[in-house]
Amino acid sequence: MAFATSDPTAGTARRNKIPVKIVVAGGFGAGKSTFVGSISEIEPLRSEAVMTTASDQLDDLTHTATKATTTVAMDFGRIALTEEITLYLFGTPGQERFHFMWNELSRGAIGAVVLADTRRLGDCFPAIDYFEARNVPFVVAVNPFDGVRTHPIATIREAVQVPESVPMLFCDARARLDVKLALVTVVEHALNRQRAGARV
Repeated sequence: MAFATSDPTAGTARRNKIPVKIVVAGGFGAGKSTFVGSISEIEPLRSEAVMTTASDQLDDLTHTATKATTTVAMDFGRIALTEEITLYLFGTPGQERFHFMWNELSRGAIGAVVLADTRRLGDCFPAIDYFEARNVPFVVAVNPFDGVRTHPIATIREAVQVPESVPMLFCDARARLDVKLALVTVVEHALNRQRAGARV
């Protein structure tokens, strides 16, 4: 049974929604699940497994001693960025042994957010290399654990060796406004890259 509506544009508004896929990547324990959970309007879909002693020789727990679970497939969330644009967020697993899943999770994405942990900057290199090699627009979101910004952005940019054309910003993965700013930044970056390509 169809429900009548007094708004003749309601159906058009629904049809004009633009779905946008964003990948959230980074090293093990960088805050990807927290990032997705902080902004999602729906209960995030998580594929987490309890960490066991079997992972002790595989995962560096130096700075994540209290971490009890880990993403083994993906995190999924959704947020309406504007009335027209809905973002679908796909968080990747961070451990190297799960990197084979990145191709599937990244298919159709317009851009990516790479979370960087200044305590273990080297962990974000695989994600940066991955998106650079595939020419996928991305931003680097520096997650200041415990809210402490230990290094300025310019120093972090030099350390990870990304050009000025790649946006980089601080983003506390627990803070909804920080996460939203990172998502707005990656969407704008992707659109600017697309416009620049169209002018060539």
